[in-house]
Order: sequence, then C-alpha cells, then structure tokens
Amino acid sequence: EIQLQFVVYTHGIKGERTDTEMKPETRKQIFTIPNLLSFLRICMIPWILWLYCSQKNYGLTALVLLLSGLTDLADGYIARHFRTVTDVGKALDPVADKLTQAAMLFCLLTRFRRMLVPLLVLIFKEVCTGIMSLAVIKKTGKVYGADWHGKVCTSLLYAMMILHLLWYDIPPAWSTAFITVCVVMMALSFFLYLYRNYNALVREVGKNDNAA
Repeated sequence: EIQLQFVVYTHGIKGERTDTEMKPETRKQIFTIPNLLSFLRICMIPWILWLYCSQKNYGLTALVLLLSGLTDLADGYIARHFRTVTDVGKALDPVADKLTQAAMLFCLLTRFRRMLVPLLVLIFKEVCTGIMSLAVIKKTGKVYGADWHGKVCTSLLYAMMILHLLWYDIPPAWSTAFITVCVVMMALSFFLYLYRNYNALVREVGKNDNAA
C-alpha cells in the first residue's frame, strides 16, 4: 500500500537539519509533498506549450509559468522546514526545473531568435553536470542538491522568460541585456557545479587511498 508521507515535527525548530542529519528512512522516501509538487511541475509543461503555441495566450502562459516557479519555491520550503528532504527530491526538483525552462525557451525561440543561446547553454550545462553528478553518485553514493548559484540562475531564467511573455514588444537591446545576464549566470553556475563535483570525487579517491 502506498502512503503519502508528510512528516511534521511538533517540537521547536531552531534550525534546519542538514542532509546528513536526516534519518535514512526519510531521505529514501518517494511519495512526499515536495516530490509530488516537482512531479506537478513536469505535468504543467504540456499545458504551457499548449497555451503558448496553440492558444497564443502569452499572459496566461506567463501566469502558469509563474505558478510553476512558485511550486518550486514551495517544495523547497516544505522539504527543509518539515525535514522531508529526500534523495529522489534532490534529483527530481532540478529535472522539473530544467524541463520547464527548456520547453519555455524553445517556445520563446519562435519569437526571439536570441533565445537559442540560453537554450543551447542550458542543454550543454545540464548534460555535462548530469554526467558528472552520476559519476559522483556512483562513486560516493551521495545525491547533492542545488547550490545557491543554481537557485539564482533558475530565478533569473524564470524572470527573463516571464518578462518576454508579458512585454510583447520588448526592445531588442533590453532583450539582449536580460538574456546576457542569464547566460553569464548559467556559465558561472556551470563551473561552480563542476568544481563541487570534482572536489567530491577527489575527496572520495583520497578516502579510498587512505583506507588502502
């Protein structure tokens, strides 16, 4: 029987637990409220595509995209505040984000040719970091969540996409400026994630050498 797990601790919370302080059974849960919110974001992608491509209702598309972004904030808050951070959630949350961002950038590309740049950077960034993250998981058994720069990058992308949805006749100079800021942040986040994953692999190799 599948049960929905939503753990609430009634004692006082003076600070958030780190992942290492989470109980192993909590980290391995699948059906939690934050994970369901991440899955909901994935289910919203066809709706976004339909509103933009078929209905050409850019205002409603922006509203749904904003709702998707708010569920992203909500699942992170719930997971940390109620101590339901899971390994599945740490993997599913960024997947939901990137699929939504890629779909929306692809849609905007039909009106703004410069959207090709952040779309290609996003694909390259996620493929490379994804491969390295899998190597880290295989080597260390740990699933790392998003860092601050990844969250900033996501926020900037959502803001840029919503702006282009609502500002139909945005001047090319403004459009280029906002896209450039996002691309620069994406590049910075990419190198910081590579550095984090590289250090994780190096530490694991060092542990194995010391154990030997």
